[in-house]
Amino acid sequence: MSNQKNNPLHGITLEAILIFLENKYGWEELGNKININCFKSDPSIKSSLKFLRRTEWARKKVEELYIDSI
Repeated sequence: MSNQKNNPLHGITLEAILIFLENKYGWEELGNKININCFKSDPSIKSSLKFLRRTEWARKKVEELYIDSI
């Protein structure tokens, strides 16, 4: 039995999560919801991915927002 069956993040890339959140909220609202510079200063999917892949706490916040948003 797989533990991933109940994990809403299973099989979803960080990029897909970011695209979903950016489409739903826009960069400005994302920056208000999660106070990180990659959402506030010249935001892009590419720069945000680079930051979030290196920064565990920020990635967790993005994943939590995604779960709350679906």
